[in-house]
Amino acid sequence: METLTITTNGRGTIIVDVHARDMVPYVLLLLGLTSLLTSAFYSSYVLAFIGLGLTFWGTLFLYIKSTKYVKLELLNAASSSTLQNIERILATAGTDLKGIYLPPKNLQDYTASLVFIPTKPDQPLPTSVDTNPHRLQSQNPSGLFITPPGLALAKLFEKELKRPFTETRVEDLQKQLPSLFDALQITKNFTIEAKDNTIKVEMKNHIFKDLSEETKQLEKTHWAVGSPLSSALACAFAKATGKPVTIKTDETNPEGTTTIQYDILES
Repeated sequence: METLTITTNGRGTIIVDVHARDMVPYVLLLLGLTSLLTSAFYSSYVLAFIGLGLTFWGTLFLYIKSTKYVKLELLNAASSSTLQNIERILATAGTDLKGIYLPPKNLQDYTASLVFIPTKPDQPLPTSVDTNPHRLQSQNPSGLFITPPGLALAKLFEKELKRPFTETRVEDLQKQLPSLFDALQITKNFTIEAKDNTIKVEMKNHIFKDLSEETKQLEKTHWAVGSPLSSALACAFAKATGKPVTIKTDETNPEGTTTIQYDILES
């Protein structure tokens, strides 16, 4: 959190302790306060008006956070190459099994996220010893380790919520994610329904619709790991539940409503 501390040393000198990335607001505040103090000492209306103006703009800039806007087309283009690489890896491996989003207890780095795609059915899950971050393949159990396409988006969600998913329950996400998706302008219509070992998400007219449709053209990727948006939520649910998660379905109807269903597996 950005802070500004202003004190005096008893001799009229202002001491400013600043911890911020952007110095402009604090410089304006410092100059404004200095002008106000000087105007009081010299009874100068000019310095007083200058001080008030600088203090006003410094305070205004302090509470306005600058935001970098990136065209959605650029985001989609950047994500496409990652999805195509995943499709190539899966095609080379020749597997058509569902990817399993591993929970923290199965990872060497519990803050990370990883998808295990088995190449043989009915295998045990890899343990934390098996999930070396530098390994792409596992021999026993046999499968691939894939970085989730929604990992960066999941980290953004955590950052905005100011709380890691490992310290969050699904019940908390049911309350927090709708507001978060609205604040990030992803969609204003977002619901989560959790029942037994199933989590169902519905959203209308979200901004990732085109990217999700593009992911569907990559059949193996869509089947195994999902789109970046469904993948990001899978990362969140695996951490929040502490259990393995798979994306069962990810569909969008003609009216623009996307329904994603997740299965929570027993470890």
